[in-house]
This record gives sequence, C-alpha cells and structure tokens, in this order.
Amino acid sequence: MNYTLHQLEIFKKIAEVKSVTKASEQLFLTQPAVSIQLKNFQDQFNLPLFEVVGRKLYITEFGEEIAETAIKILDQVASINYKSALFEGKLAGKLKISIVSTAKYAMPYFLSDFIKKNEMIDLTMDVTNKMSVIRSLENNECDFAMVSTIPKKLNIERIALMKNKLFFVSNKNYIFDRKKLKTELNKTPFIFREQGSATRLAMERYLTKNKIQIHKKMELTSNEAVKQAVIAGLGISIMPIIGIKNELQKGDLKILDIKDLPIETTWNLIWLKSKNLSSVAKAFKLHIEENKNIIIENNFNWFSN
Repeated sequence: MNYTLHQLEIFKKIAEVKSVTKASEQLFLTQPAVSIQLKNFQDQFNLPLFEVVGRKLYITEFGEEIAETAIKILDQVASINYKSALFEGKLAGKLKISIVSTAKYAMPYFLSDFIKKNEMIDLTMDVTNKMSVIRSLENNECDFAMVSTIPKKLNIERIALMKNKLFFVSNKNYIFDRKKLKTELNKTPFIFREQGSATRLAMERYLTKNKIQIHKKMELTSNEAVKQAVIAGLGISIMPIIGIKNELQKGDLKILDIKDLPIETTWNLIWLKSKNLSSVAKAFKLHIEENKNIIIENNFNWFSN
C-alpha cells in the first residue's frame, strides 16, 4: 500500500461529513480533486470503504475502522510537528473557539495576526447559536467562546471586546409612517432568528418592552438567511449592523429610524475560570489584551461611528 497523509486527511473528513461535496468545501479543495484522491485511496483496499445509495454516501464498517485509524495517525503526525516546532522555540498546538453566528463578522479580525505569526497553531472555530456555544464551553470542548450575553450559571473570566449594535432594518422599498409606528409594525411580517439566538432574545425583549404585537412572523436559522429574506422583501428584522455593512452601502438594506434603537450589547471573549489554559490559549489571551483596541480601531472604525 502506498497511501498518503493527504489521502488519509481527505477520507477522514469524508467519513466525518458523509459527503464529498461538504468535505471539499471544508478542506478548501475542488470536488473533482477530492473525488480523485478518494478513488486512489479506495483502490488500495480489497474491501469497500464506502457505498453510494441513491445520492447518499455511507461509510462501510470497514471504512469506519480505517477512518478511526486515520484519525490516530494524523494526530500522531500533528504531535510530531508540534514537538518539532516547540524544540525550535515556536508556539504550536491547537486553539478551539466557539462563537455565536453574528460574531463571525468580528472574531476573524481578532485572530488574523495571531495565526499569521504562529503558523504551527491549528485553529478550530465553531460558529453556532448561543445555547450551543455555552454548552460547548460548559463541557470543556473549547478554549474560548465569543458571546454578547454572559452566561449566569457559569463561573467565567472575560475580556470585553467591542459593542454589538442592533437596528431595525428593511429592504430599500419598505416605507412606513413613523407617526403610526405600532400600527405599521403590527401589520408587517417579522423575521426572527431561531430559539436560542442572542439576537432573537434582544429582538423579543424590545418588542415586549414597546408592546408591539406580532401577527405574522417567520423563523430562519442563520443571520445570512435573515439578511437575504429582508432584502427580498419578505419582512423586516432587528439585525446586528456589523453583518450588513455591504448591503447598507449598496442600498439593498436600510436602517429604520425608530425610537430606543440601536439595542447595544457587548461582545465578550469568555472562558471557564477553572480552565487550565494551554500555552497557545494563554498566548492568544495575551494577544487580545495587548492588541484589541488597535484591532477595533483598524477594522471597525466605521462600526463605532
């Protein structure tokens, strides 16, 4: 047999996501390239690693065994690389971060210089809703989390990063009479994020406080989906401005001038107080403490203004 580490990495990912298309996207490779490597890998075994039924890919029992072995081999290779880097005086290891979906517009900027300076760090960033982020933190599945709502039940440390401002937004053709605000909003379809989203929670609090009754609503599971629905004219929503910069500049969306808005919260980098931070995590924490102000100034000056 003459399989490569690259083939092991590809098959491990395919076994994980059960899809060549998804594997190619997550590995930043073309689908044909992944398919070729999968075929070359399969050709080295007499038993099938997978089967396709209809349009679905299923990993065989033998394939599952090979995938588990691939994980162990790749972990050992990573360990060799980390040890080599450490002996050379480099920072090496894994950094795991879980963030709420709207934070994806901010966190990459806080990570960029740190990752560029430390090329031996493997970053895993899970983008999900608030409830899943807190669960990941509570189960010690990540080093840090980025949230706008501090979990009350967990004993955490935190670094306040930047403001999160939420506005009422509509598509460019929406017209409303500010003097008849409640009447206008009562008859307008509202687009919500899913249950567990911090953005949804902020939206519901605003509507309750201002006694705005919702008669028509729809629920979407991502900020991007909400944005596209508003642009298409399906309704209005309360959205974080950081995720709609381009759409505002192009005129596809507009901010509605409504009393008591924007809603302001603060994004925080949080971690368990009891967490024994790795050398990589400690270095990232120090990077944030020393550079957060200049990162915000360089990348989010438009947002603050």
